[in-house]
Amino acid sequence: MKKILRIATALGLAALSTGTFAATTHCDTSHSMGIQLLGSGGPISDDARASSGEIVWIDGKSRLLIDAGGGTYLRFGQAHARLEDLHFIGISHFHTDHSADLPAILKGAYFMASGNKTALVGPDGSDSFPSMTEFFHDMFGAKTGSFAYLEGLHDGSDGLNLKVSPIIDVDRHAEKASLVYQDAEVKVYAYGIPHGDVPTLAFRIEGKRGTIVISADQNGSRAGFVDFAKGADILVMPAAIDADADATSKFLHATPTVVGKIAAAINPKMLVLNHFMGKSLKNKESNIAIIKRYYHGPVHAGRDLSRFEMP
Repeated sequence: MKKILRIATALGLAALSTGTFAATTHCDTSHSMGIQLLGSGGPISDDARASSGEIVWIDGKSRLLIDAGGGTYLRFGQAHARLEDLHFIGISHFHTDHSADLPAILKGAYFMASGNKTALVGPDGSDSFPSMTEFFHDMFGAKTGSFAYLEGLHDGSDGLNLKVSPIIDVDRHAEKASLVYQDAEVKVYAYGIPHGDVPTLAFRIEGKRGTIVISADQNGSRAGFVDFAKGADILVMPAAIDADADATSKFLHATPTVVGKIAAAINPKMLVLNHFMGKSLKNKESNIAIIKRYYHGPVHAGRDLSRFEMP
């Protein structure tokens, strides 16, 4: 743990254990690719951490945003991320700790120095959860949207310098990964993962300098995820529960043993853990020890604003 803190502090991006945060510096490294955790906690506010969200930095620019849970709006600013640089937003699922701050972040389009266009991707819907297109319409639809005053996000009008397009629903049941975005820098794939009965996606970002796979909450029961994540340089996995969690928790989340076995099968160059909450935060060290029984590469316990470069 001390080694991890030294690395993160040297980057000027580590969160202090008290819940306050060190001063951050803009990620302006040229010719690089890395991931920064905006939030490393869960849906409960007493952990002094923001909820889930990650930025993928490429050549010093905040190119991709994955998830926007509660608190990530603040961390987005602290990380010196810019909507002007954002090309892609992926929402893994519509629990509040992964999506609640999306409207707040997108409102920043009123204050952008230049225009931009970003793709928005999320899961298809179910009886209990909207699809990505339904969520966007419910938030920003004309007249009836919760934030109808931001309807200009559809086309970059009405003082909003950001056009959100295309908006894509991904079939979470598809056997093969879906290519959801591509430009000169990256390809992004999405793949359905089992988070109880919640429609949920994992994302794979392939760049010229390596591959990052971000798993949102999952219980680890879909074997195809291993193939989806094979070849990852950096694998991000949630560490939400302990080994002795109740059946409902295990229906939603993977235990440390399951996380360790998945990581061992994928064998990334680096494993980054996030989504700590409650008991799993209290027992973080013992849970990491369980994971290390199976996966023998570097394991990093993420904090808000921790940044990890391509190894």
